Amino acid sequence: MTRIGLIREGRQPADNRVALTPAQCKWILKNSSDIEIKAQHSTSRCFSDKEYQMAGVEVKEELSDCDLLFGIKEVPIDQLIPGKTYLFFSHTKKKQPRNRGMLKTILDRNITLIDYECLEHDDGQRIIGFGFFAGVVGAHNGMMAYGNRTGLYKLQRVYKQRSFRELIHTYFGVRLPNVKIAVTGSGRVAHGILEIMNLMGIHEVEPEDYLRRRFSYPVYTQLKAADLYQSKITGKYSRPEFHDHPENYECLFLPYTEQTDILMNGVYWDKTVPRLFEKKDVHPETFIIQTIADITDDAEGSVPINLGDQTIEDPVYGVDKKTLAKTEPYLRSSIDLMAVGNLPNELPRDASRYFGEQLIKFVLEDLLKGGSQIITRATIAKNGKLTAPFEYLTDYVE
Repeated sequence: MTRIGLIREGRQPADNRVALTPAQCKWILKNSSDIEIKAQHSTSRCFSDKEYQMAGVEVKEELSDCDLLFGIKEVPIDQLIPGKTYLFFSHTKKKQPRNRGMLKTILDRNITLIDYECLEHDDGQRIIGFGFFAGVVGAHNGMMAYGNRTGLYKLQRVYKQRSFRELIHTYFGVRLPNVKIAVTGSGRVAHGILEIMNLMGIHEVEPEDYLRRRFSYPVYTQLKAADLYQSKITGKYSRPEFHDHPENYECLFLPYTEQTDILMNGVYWDKTVPRLFEKKDVHPETFIIQTIADITDDAEGSVPINLGDQTIEDPVYGVDKKTLAKTEPYLRSSIDLMAVGNLPNELPRDASRYFGEQLIKFVLEDLLKGGSQIITRATIAKNGKLTAPFEYLTDYVE
């Protein structure tokens, strides 16, 4: 018998998403006789304790008898149970300073950590995540911010809608100006952005046309890696080479800063990946971007003027074009920036259903049968030690 525990989110600000919805738990229990599922009591989940109980899930405070513990965000140090196997987004693979103590405690307490972010197919494609709904919410918020700045239209807040379907209904009758939008990336986040572009009736144009003309209707262009980066040596783009040695590439985004009103950023970024532009590039009057939705949200990352997170309730701030200091939003002298680290929380029930479907389809069976290459590659810690793929974190935890 395998006991699965759904832990209560402890990191602040509180996260209300879940790894498995009550309906998904009910399906698992119906189709597997050797699984028990328990949920830790919570008043903040997007699904109530009663909904889990009605699905046949035992709700309790103590989960120390469970074998697998599923969460979403980082687990506070004082809540980590020794010797258990955890699955959550640990945000440690990039050596994020705030989580060093947590990973050290995981090793000290002989905990096995499987990181959702590291679950990948053989070709490196991420298996599960909330990226699609991050893209949906981030794109909406970016469009909302531009409307607030210009006064040309008004969009409602996402978190005040009960579902994605209800959100779609709020777009009826909204008339957008002839705005130009650059969408960067090609993964789940970008797919979510494109969903909103299409639902709002914004027309897609090729990058070449986007750069050389204005339009009498709202348009967007999608810039994938091959459009954004080129080798400093060959002047071409090679996906394998770029993934292995991004430091040998330069970014081609700068001309788009002279033709773009809104930037929707959905590219993956690491310290070795070129930024879309540099801080100095925002000073000239030719830099006309007024609103940036930095949906992948790396502080001083691919968008170097990202000065850190805002909250769901207050998602937008300004960055002064001359001083680069943080300001109130919607000032003529500033660029508006939307940066929120938990965007899918605005549509938590939809996002959780999507996440749980991927977890059941691609991961759960491997977990129950004792593992797989996919699970092994995503296991950061085991038996009190970092696993081979993550030994580069040794100096981070020591």
